[in-house]
Amino acid sequence: MTEDRPEWTRSIDLASRRFGGTVMWASDELFAEKENLLNPWTPRHQPETFGPKGQVYDGWETRRHREPGDDQAIVRLGMPGVIAGVVVDTAFFKGNYPPHVSVEACALPGYPGVDEVAAADWDVLVDRAQAEGHTENTYAVESARRYTHVRLTMHPDGGVARLRVHGTVVPDPALVDASALDLAALENGAVVTGCSNMFYSSPNNVLAPGLAANQAEGWETARRRDDGNDWMTVRLAGEGVVRFAELDTSNLRGNAPGSASLSGSADGETWFELLPATRLQPDTRHRFPVPDAAAARYVRLDIHPDGGLARLRLWGGLTEDGRRDLAARYEAG
Repeated sequence: MTEDRPEWTRSIDLASRRFGGTVMWASDELFAEKENLLNPWTPRHQPETFGPKGQVYDGWETRRHREPGDDQAIVRLGMPGVIAGVVVDTAFFKGNYPPHVSVEACALPGYPGVDEVAAADWDVLVDRAQAEGHTENTYAVESARRYTHVRLTMHPDGGVARLRVHGTVVPDPALVDASALDLAALENGAVVTGCSNMFYSSPNNVLAPGLAANQAEGWETARRRDDGNDWMTVRLAGEGVVRFAELDTSNLRGNAPGSASLSGSADGETWFELLPATRLQPDTRHRFPVPDAAAARYVRLDIHPDGGLARLRLWGGLTEDGRRDLAARYEAG
């Protein structure tokens, strides 16, 4: 492995799975899954460990090409930003690494699907550069643009253990106008007061601290066979104004909801709209501003038609009544 790493490799890995990065699509993954590309740990290897398709690799590996063409993978960055350089790590790929690689990037608003991303205008960051096997191949990037997605191309095929995209986070200003309090956090006193279905796991999981390590750490419902939809209600930490919502479908790939909506209520009976029914993507941390919301004591989440959620965050500020209620509960305890 390369020991003299460039200075830019010390910057944040914008694509890391730890920060919500995901491999949205790959042209082929017969030998080893595309998701391994973003694993945060150092690549691992156990020789002579064979599965039904061959040696098991902690990386992404495609079949051998028998006709012209290259293999590609599209990655949505966990945190958009300016890219200083990329690392294409071919650890333990010695006779099956790609001889050349390319890396492109694009910037798209919102939460586009795979087809929309594939059709975007891509900037070339690394142009068909030589790669070595069992090596951390480093490529500096000279661009001041903010990117949201990258595309790795192997010429023509082979295996890559990790893709690291180092750079500086540049958030969307529309998504940072929020107070410091998560009104829906269990640790702040919020709790689920009702839900339509909790077949696989408790809805209170979505209010837990930190990111969900797997789908069992979120809330997942049974498959619906009617025309309804699943829902859950949350009593907030205190009466407050929600200014910013995060709906996280991390680890939910084939069982994420198609869309979701949020409603608020002062008494748990009369509801007003916070977030209209909005399309969701699998395995994605969605972040939405909630402008001009009224004060609420309860929030209802509707998912359409079923599925699950890893985490629900509702950032905002307590009203004076909410502050007094929170203080009273603290003093009473």
